[in-house]
Amino acid sequence: MGSQPIQTFSVEEQRRRHLNMEDATSQLEMAQWVLNSPDPPGLLQELGSSVREIIFPHGKKHTSSTARPKQQSRAMEFLQGVFPILRWGRDYKASMFKNDLMAGLTLASLSIPQSIGYANLAKLDPQYGLYTSVIPPLIYAIMGSSREIAIGPVAVVSMLLSSMIGKIQDPLADPVAYRNFVFTVTLFAGTFQAIFGLFRLGFLVDFLSHASTVGFMGGAAIVIGLQQLKGLLGISHFTTKTDVVSVLHSAFTSIDHPWSPLNFVLGCSFLIFLLIARFIGRRNKKLFWFPAIAPLVSVILSTLIVFLTKADKHGVKIVRHVKGGLNRSSVHDLQLSGPQVGQAAKIGLISAIVALTEAIAVGRSFASIKGYHIDGNKEMLALGFMNIAGSLSSCYVATGSFSRTAVNFSAGCQTLVSNIVMSITVLVSLEVFTRLLYYTPTAILASIILSALPGLVDIRGAYYIWKVDKLDFIACIGAFFGVLFASVEIGLLAAVTISFARILLNTIRPGIEALGRLPRADVYCDMNQYPMAIKTPGILAVRINSALLCFANANFIRERILRWVTEEVNEIKESNERGIQAVILDVSNVINIDTAGILALEELHKELLIHEAQLAIANPKWQVIHKLRLAKFIDRIGRGWIFLTVSEAVDACVSSKLTALANC
Repeated sequence: MGSQPIQTFSVEEQRRRHLNMEDATSQLEMAQWVLNSPDPPGLLQELGSSVREIIFPHGKKHTSSTARPKQQSRAMEFLQGVFPILRWGRDYKASMFKNDLMAGLTLASLSIPQSIGYANLAKLDPQYGLYTSVIPPLIYAIMGSSREIAIGPVAVVSMLLSSMIGKIQDPLADPVAYRNFVFTVTLFAGTFQAIFGLFRLGFLVDFLSHASTVGFMGGAAIVIGLQQLKGLLGISHFTTKTDVVSVLHSAFTSIDHPWSPLNFVLGCSFLIFLLIARFIGRRNKKLFWFPAIAPLVSVILSTLIVFLTKADKHGVKIVRHVKGGLNRSSVHDLQLSGPQVGQAAKIGLISAIVALTEAIAVGRSFASIKGYHIDGNKEMLALGFMNIAGSLSSCYVATGSFSRTAVNFSAGCQTLVSNIVMSITVLVSLEVFTRLLYYTPTAILASIILSALPGLVDIRGAYYIWKVDKLDFIACIGAFFGVLFASVEIGLLAAVTISFARILLNTIRPGIEALGRLPRADVYCDMNQYPMAIKTPGILAVRINSALLCFANANFIRERILRWVTEEVNEIKESNERGIQAVILDVSNVINIDTAGILALEELHKELLIHEAQLAIANPKWQVIHKLRLAKFIDRIGRGWIFLTVSEAVDACVSSKLTALANC
C-alpha cells in the first residue's frame, strides 16, 4: 500500500520526461526547417518574375491540355495583360454604352475649356491643350485599368512645365523652340513612367508621400491662382517666376501700367458664376452636370458678349487664332541631341513623378469607392506609353485629373469608353468649332482655371495629417512653403528630402524592444507597451524593428544591446546571481542584412562570450538566414542556437541554464 504513491509518481515523471523529449525533438525539427530552407531567388530571377507578373497577371494556370491551345492561351493572357480592354471589352453591353456616352459628352464639355486654359498656363498655343485631350485618353483607354479616371492636361503639371522649361527656353522669344522642348520633355516623362512600371519601381513615386502631395498641391494651387491675375487684369507684361513674392510684386507694379478693367469685370463675373455652379453641384448630386457644363457655357456666353459688343476694341484681350484639325506629327520636332538633352531628361523625370503621383492617387481613390483595385505598376506602364504616343503627336504631359474624374464618376461612367467618347468629341471640336473661339476672352480661361483650384487645396487633409502624424505634417508644410516662396522644383525637393530624411532616421535609429512573456500565454511582446509582460530571469529577448540590418544601423543596434547587458550586470553585481546568460534576437521584422550587419552580429557574439552569455537568433527571414549561412555565422554561434520562435528560444535557453546549474 505504501509503495503505490511512489510508483505513480515515477510513472508521471517518466511521462513528463517523454513529453519534454518530444518537445525537444519538435523544436529541433523546426529549427532544421529554418536552417535548411532553400536558397532565395537571385536578382535576375526576381526581375524576370516581376516582368512576368505584369505581363501574365494570372499566373501559369491554363485549362488547355494540348501545347498549341496552351500557347494561344498564354498569348491571349499576354495581350490582356498589356491591353486590359481585351478583357473587359468582351463583357461590354449596349446598356453600359448609354451611360458611357452621357459621361463622355459631359466630360468633353468640361475638358474643352479646361484644356485651352491649361495650355495657356503651360505657355503653349490653345490647340496643344486640345491635342492632349485626344491621343492620350485613347491610348489609356486601351492600356489603363481604372474605369473612372479622366485623362488630359492638368494645372499642376502645366505650371511645372512652364516654370522649369521657361528658365531654359523663353516661350516669348522663341515659341517654336519652347514647344519642341516641351514635346521632348513629354517623351522623357513617358519613357520614365514606362520604365517605372516595367521594372516595378513604383516605390520611387512613393517618396512623394501623401502628406507631401497635399502640401505641394496646396502651394501650387495658390501660385497658379495668383498667376491668373495676368489674365483677369489683362496685364501684358508679367513675371515668369512662380514664387508668391515675385507674382504679387509683379501684380502690384503692373497696376501702374495700362490694364483693362473690362477684363477684370468679365473674368470675375464668370468666376462667380462658376463658383456658384460648383456649390450647387456639391449640394445637389443630381445636378452634377451643372458645374460640368458651366465652363463651356461661360466660354460660349463670353465669346458672344465680346463678339457682339466689340469689347476687344476696348481693351479686352482675346484668344484670337486657334488652329484646328487633327493632331499633327511632332516626331521631327523632338530634340534628342545637343546640350539641353540632359535638362530635358531631368524635367521629364520630375514631371513623370508628379504626373504619376496625381494619376495613381486619383485612380485608387475612385477605385476604392467602386470596390476594386488597380495595379500601380500597370498604371505606370499605361501612362508611360500614353505620354510617349502623345509626344509624337503634338501633346504635352497628360495625367489623371481629379476634377474631371469626379465629373466622369458622377455622370455614371461604366468603363473607359467615356474617355474614348470625350476624345472623339474633342477631335470633332478641333475640326469644326475652333474658328468660333477667336473672340474668346483670356479672362474666361483664367476664371475657369481659378474655379478648378479649390479642389487642390485640401485644408481638411492637412489638419488630419497634423492631428495624426506631426512628422508627416512637417513634410506637408515643407512642400507647401517650398512651392509658395521658392519654386515648384524647390517645393518638390523639400518634400522628397523631408520624407527621405524621415526614412533615414527610422533606419539609422530603429526601434529596439525588450520582450517579455504575456501572462497565461506563450506570446512575447514589447514590455513598454505591455507592462504586465513577464521577463525571464537571465535572458534578454530583443526585437529589432527595422526592415534592414545594414551599415546605417548595425552599430547602433549592437551598442544598444550591449548597453542593456552591461546595465543588467551592474544591477546584480552585488548579489550572488548571474547576469545575462543569453541574448535572443527576434529578427522577424528584418527582411535583409548586409555585410556590415553580419559583422555587427559577429562582434556582438564575441562581446557576449566575454560576459559568458550566449547569442540566439529567432525567426530569421529567407534572405537573412541565407546570408548568415554564406558568411559561416551560423557555424560560429552553433546551429542549435537558431530557432523558429522566441518562445522556443527562451525554452531552450532556460533548459541550457538548468543543465549548466545541475552540472555545477
